Amino acid sequence: MAWTALFHAIFFKNGRRPWYRKKTTKGIRYVYVDAEPKHWELATCLEEYYQEKNPPERTNLQFLIALRHKIEHRHLPELDPALYGECQAALLNFEDLLSREFGARYALTETLAISLQFSKSIPPQKATAMRLHLASVGKDVLAFIDGFRADLTEEVVNDPKYSFRVYLVPKATGRPAAADVAVEFVSYDPNAADETEHLKRVVTLIKERQVPIANLETLRAGQVVERVRQVLTLPFNMATHIAAWSHYGGRPSGGSDRPERTKAKFCVYDKAHRDYLYTQEWVDFISRQLSDAAEYERVTGKKPPAPVAQ
Repeated sequence: MAWTALFHAIFFKNGRRPWYRKKTTKGIRYVYVDAEPKHWELATCLEEYYQEKNPPERTNLQFLIALRHKIEHRHLPELDPALYGECQAALLNFEDLLSREFGARYALTETLAISLQFSKSIPPQKATAMRLHLASVGKDVLAFIDGFRADLTEEVVNDPKYSFRVYLVPKATGRPAAADVAVEFVSYDPNAADETEHLKRVVTLIKERQVPIANLETLRAGQVVERVRQVLTLPFNMATHIAAWSHYGGRPSGGSDRPERTKAKFCVYDKAHRDYLYTQEWVDFISRQLSDAAEYERVTGKKPPAPVAQ
């Protein structure tokens, strides 16, 4: 609603009426609903404002519009952690456009603040319960999110105007008693090579410090098979798992000269042991995909068994 109102204000400022028109040969005629002109919806506003341009902030809103249509009136709080990046980017993009079009005096800088959370991580038991719940009631929404993101270029995915992702790093200060902000957003220009290289070094440092913990959360192939079996009603064994990572490109085939070229969100190569470790996200993904009989047959090449009559 806020984005739609902002675009309408921009159009009115520029002398345009953001109203739907009728097809007629008698001049301009507008569509009316209850004696009021029918205003453009957000999707139409995007088309009219950006025209042929397709910046990451437009893609961000296209994602959120389609997600809203998918969720409709369902309550799926389990999705929230996976959507923080896109939602935060939408807020920052709103502020940027508002200030750019109407001036800094209309900025919402002091109106909105950083959200707080009560714990540093989600307990494993709760995370498992959330994933199982989503796999049953939010399957179509998760499939949409996976599909939308998979179609994006790496450039768009990594642009903070599409999704604002952050590492929270403790902030040191020389004056503990000072009334300083606890959280700051550090802006950077993706086109500035020196700034981008600096951030890459910081992210690499954080990732390296997390490796011992992250590896504890990865799974061997046998563990993947066991977890998928707990969710999937169709047959699933090691051969099915091999067919799945081959079909979806989760990792290279055996004997590859570049074994580290995996889809990191699904699989990582353990160089020390010369084998592959898989993520819970991979378990969730194949559990959702293979629960569809047609997809199961496409991936495995086998017809799923007919359900047993009760």
